[in-house]
Amino acid sequence: VQLQASGGGLVQAGGSVRLSCAASGLTFSSYNLGWFRQAPGKEREFIAAISRSGTLTTYADSMKGRFTIARDNAKNTVYLQMNNLKPEDTAVYYCAADGNPAWGIRVRREYEYNYWGQGTQVTVSS
Repeated sequence: VQLQASGGGLVQAGGSVRLSCAASGLTFSSYNLGWFRQAPGKEREFIAAISRSGTLTTYADSMKGRFTIARDNAKNTVYLQMNNLKPEDTAVYYCAADGNPAWGIRVRREYEYNYWGQGTQVTVSS
């Protein structure tokens, strides 16, 4: 199984970035998908998750309204659209796949995810 995240880079505050995560080696539509991030010196934190069909989404409160998760099961890809970026959004962003079909609060927990991508760096300059 491989999850390949891309789309990171350097962006100015107030700008937008769309991250992509392409999956292979798994039945993509059978997995809930999540995005997490880890800033320097901090623990990894939950950003958003999307259900297998894409009909359910959930977000960390601090990112609701600025970030949008989406998936394309035909392309085996999950996306994270990030708008109005702030310097505190600087982090390594990770995608992850969860093989348990159950939804709810569990999809916010790192340990529920079976597979992880390698991460992509997003740096927001002020």
